[in-house]
Amino acid sequence: MKQNLTGWGNMMFEIKEDTNGFYVGEQDQKEAEIHYVPGGNHTIIVDHTIVSDRLRGQGVGQALVKRIVEFARAQGIKIKPLCPFAKSQFDRHQDYSDVLLK
Repeated sequence: MKQNLTGWGNMMFEIKEDTNGFYVGEQDQKEAEIHYVPGGNHTIIVDHTIVSDRLRGQGVGQALVKRIVEFARAQGIKIKPLCPFAKSQFDRHQDYSDVLLK
């Protein structure tokens, strides 16, 4: 598992890598998670993003989307965001278009 300490506003949290996703919290008690499934042809499909009530509104979901975008860039793959939250982040951030499956 790779780890990434991320700051967002005044909050610091650790984003950890898991099989087919990234999360905040502990392996057996994830407080936030972005999950993907392999889509073939160097693509992944982001199927859900979940943030606990305790962390909601603090930028954790946005940070998870940013982390999966960084992952896709490093792996040379494209993302199909089926999750409504992830899709909204791709719509807002034109700088993510390089990894968006069109």
